[in-house]
Amino acid sequence: MHQEFALGRFGLVSGLDLPDATLAYRTYGKLNEAGDNCVLLPSYYTGTHASYEPWIGPGRMLDPERWFVVAVNMFGNGLSTSPANASPGIRGTDFPDVDIADNVIAHHRLLTALGVRHIRMVAGWSMGALQAYEWAVRYPEMVYGILPIAGAARCSPHNFVFLEGVKSALAADQAYDGGRYSSPPVRGLRAFGTVYAGWAYSQEFFRDGIYRELGYRDVDHVLDDWADDHKHMDANNLLTVLGTWQRADVGSPARGGFETALGRIRARCIVMPGTSDLYFPAADSRLEADLIAGAEFRPLQSNLGHVAGRPGIRAAESEQIADAMRALLGG
Repeated sequence: MHQEFALGRFGLVSGLDLPDATLAYRTYGKLNEAGDNCVLLPSYYTGTHASYEPWIGPGRMLDPERWFVVAVNMFGNGLSTSPANASPGIRGTDFPDVDIADNVIAHHRLLTALGVRHIRMVAGWSMGALQAYEWAVRYPEMVYGILPIAGAARCSPHNFVFLEGVKSALAADQAYDGGRYSSPPVRGLRAFGTVYAGWAYSQEFFRDGIYRELGYRDVDHVLDDWADDHKHMDANNLLTVLGTWQRADVGSPARGGFETALGRIRARCIVMPGTSDLYFPAADSRLEADLIAGAEFRPLQSNLGHVAGRPGIRAAESEQIADAMRALLGG
């Protein structure tokens, strides 16, 4: 069961605002007296705080007996303030653009209210990684370590184009009606999930039948599962968070650009791209790691593609992630 943190009228970096914003989150464990045993887990695309639970628990990567784990939900994911649950004036397609920075600023307010003084580690997969980088740049004095997994410090041009493709598949459904649908645009949502399935995994995943290890009978089963999963989602929520992803970039002009921003990171950083990721390729992460003082480049060895970093996906990937967490957390 999650909790909700009231932000009130929350000003966005765009200059617009969310009139009555809430941040949905869940905590595991207790904060110590020093306020410095916090591990922050920002949610990823189509995920929630609960998506990280395979990492949390006695004997797991993040033991609540030792760590105060805070798992937070992004604006737009359906739990925190989103197009589907916002105040009437900004509901649906009228919902304003929300950036990665907006999410991180909201996280900071939450953690401050909870009494957190320092964050031992910000870890996240995919869009969670985008937020981890933003944390290290925006609040360098508060963050001891970051573990961006299968993610990046900005949305690359190729990544942007991939996202335009899945967005276009959804919007092509006449029932979508420019975001003012009266009933879910099911055909568009299924098309969105179908296109996405081709990017989430590696070529080897399909070529060598690795999908069977994840419980799929054949390629058609993979496609049907992704289509069926996405048909239950809210279209405006999906596209709001997709827009947040496309605009992601820690290197705003005010920070002196991308290289200067990454050069300011002082947190210990283990950069963990997936070796077979199609849209956050390891080569891009290598360039980013080279711009961060003392960063360790530690690729996640996997034939699964982007989903290699998903919490609990498979034992081999989970153990590599656990090793990186132990390195950052000290055993």
